[in-house]
Amino acid sequence: MKNVVVTGGAGYIGSHTVISLIENGYNPIIVDDYSNSSPKVIERLEKITNYKLTSYKINCCNKNDLEEVFKNNDIFGVIHFAGYKAVGESVAKPLMYYQNNLISLLNVVEVMHKHNCNNLIFSSSATVYGDPKSVPIYEDFPLHVTNPYGRTKLMIEEILQDYVKANPNFKVALLRYFNPIGAHESGLIGEDPNGIPNNLMPYITQVCIGKLPYLRVFGNDYNTPDGTGVRDYIHVCDLAKGHTLTLKKMEETNENLLIYNLGTGKGSSVFEVLHEMEKAVGHAIPYQIVSRRPGDIAECYANCDKAYKELGFKTEYNLFDMCKSSWNFQQKNPDGIK
Repeated sequence: MKNVVVTGGAGYIGSHTVISLIENGYNPIIVDDYSNSSPKVIERLEKITNYKLTSYKINCCNKNDLEEVFKNNDIFGVIHFAGYKAVGESVAKPLMYYQNNLISLLNVVEVMHKHNCNNLIFSSSATVYGDPKSVPIYEDFPLHVTNPYGRTKLMIEEILQDYVKANPNFKVALLRYFNPIGAHESGLIGEDPNGIPNNLMPYITQVCIGKLPYLRVFGNDYNTPDGTGVRDYIHVCDLAKGHTLTLKKMEETNENLLIYNLGTGKGSSVFEVLHEMEKAVGHAIPYQIVSRRPGDIAECYANCDKAYKELGFKTEYNLFDMCKSSWNFQQKNPDGIK
């Protein structure tokens, strides 16, 4: 059984990926400082999988601590989720984002190199495409970013591409996520943001549970079918599966740079998400139209043909499934994972 380090493994996407790794015969080793997650997630993952996990409370910006993980375990590969991820916060605190996201990545790669570990999956983002010239978005589209968070993703992509050129035995996969939502069917893990959510789905579920008074819809005058922004929402369990498929691909291929979009290939508007959630909860959800947010774009959804062709990646969950599972998690965890 191959050991795979999952940095940020107690976080939203990381925790669901840990389950997928176990189901596919890998042994995940979680590295997390719990700055944006809860240690309780480890217990819940063990309950879901009936599997004893190895975990380390470590900040990847501390290279000496990271070194211990590799000294004590024979590591086949790393999936790197650890990083700050709020766009608004990145605009307010750019140095914090550059310091954390870049240094943590550099430390991971340096420690991997020292211990002859040559497989890295990097958690990138559709933000690297900026405001796309057209939709759907293909992997070879021009890259352009509009905020410090997105810039850290793009800079890391560039760093890793430089690194594989200099180290041909090292394999990197850049996975560009679109908009993950949903939760594990158990309701034990899901999206659990600190404070007022930045993302649409946890905001809606907190309105449904009564924590927030209404959903704010940022603009209804976009050039889209119903005037609201259109995004590619993918169930987090489908997204997690994309990581294990990528890991298997890395074991089989001689290519040392893989780049994939992970989405559904279909755009859904804010109102479409809202209406599907209303079906899931069984009642109307209050909302108010407010001004557009600076930097928001009208449409962003993926072409995922490459991931389907090369990985066999295809999504199983539809938008209603995503809403239903998000609501199940919110109901079971009205105050988050405590």
